[in-house]
Amino acid sequence: MNDRKKTLITGGRGFIGVNLFQKLNKTRDVIVLDNLQRSSPTGWTGNETNIIKSDILDPSFLDIPFDDITDVVHLAAYGSVVESISDPLANFIVNAQGTLKALQSAVSLGAKRFIFASTGGALIGDAIPPVDELALPKPISPYGASKLCGEAYCHAFAKSYDLETICLRFGNVYGPHSAHKKGAVTMFIKALMNDEPIVIYGSGDASRDYIHVDDLCRGISMALEAPLEGGDVFHLASGRETTVLELAKILCKVSGKSNHPIEFRAARTGEVNRNFADYAKAKSTFNFSPIWTIEDGLAETWEWFLAQGDDILLGQTSDA
Repeated sequence: MNDRKKTLITGGRGFIGVNLFQKLNKTRDVIVLDNLQRSSPTGWTGNETNIIKSDILDPSFLDIPFDDITDVVHLAAYGSVVESISDPLANFIVNAQGTLKALQSAVSLGAKRFIFASTGGALIGDAIPPVDELALPKPISPYGASKLCGEAYCHAFAKSYDLETICLRFGNVYGPHSAHKKGAVTMFIKALMNDEPIVIYGSGDASRDYIHVDDLCRGISMALEAPLEGGDVFHLASGRETTVLELAKILCKVSGKSNHPIEFRAARTGEVNRNFADYAKAKSTFNFSPIWTIEDGLAETWEWFLAQGDDILLGQTSDA
């Protein structure tokens, strides 16, 4: 008799999803739902029985025969601040409306727990770091607002439908299988590989909390297993503030190109100035602590990109 829990991951073919699948599939039966529009070109280790090509916004989503789903990890989202400003309605439909649809599906499926991929920086907005779960959310971009809306629906479903909704506020995630992303780490690495200048928007003093995808996926796994009450929120982060300029210099160093040129351009609207998070609540509640330092994590990520060869520079790009 198979007594393994069965987990559904929405957006499970994206950067975080393929890494999470590898981890969870060792101890659980995992089904991935993804429309494949913004999927990672690398990292998928499942087979046809592990994936259903569909969309959380598709009216037929609930008609898909999922059996005995115990948990849902909702990763499917549009993750770009810049895109959310240029098209806030599309961002709302996918992130807010899509999360509501996923919550309704979880209830219909009889799932016990629902993990929501939220964000710390964009949701909190400009605040004096380190931020924690008591920081007052004041998003400054439609993307941040859509994630705050998702958290509100998660809390409402916990209280109205007895669903164990857990909101995990991710730091800026980096690591293997991120070549299709548009984040700073990916863009800086590709610039180094192409011998092109690294482009920084703003003065370089803007800071972020960079968390390795392995640490993040371990935190998600812990949150799936821990005895938690529905409606709670936790930061999964490194707890370290790293400026964008420092990030660029670390990558220059690990790549052996310490004198690589860096160009500065005008700052972009909607992006938070300073951000890093305190993960003390996650540590005290389910013993989460990051393992990777930014230096070791970026060195490992650089080596992964090099191992992909020139093909990785010709692949698709998106914000999945």
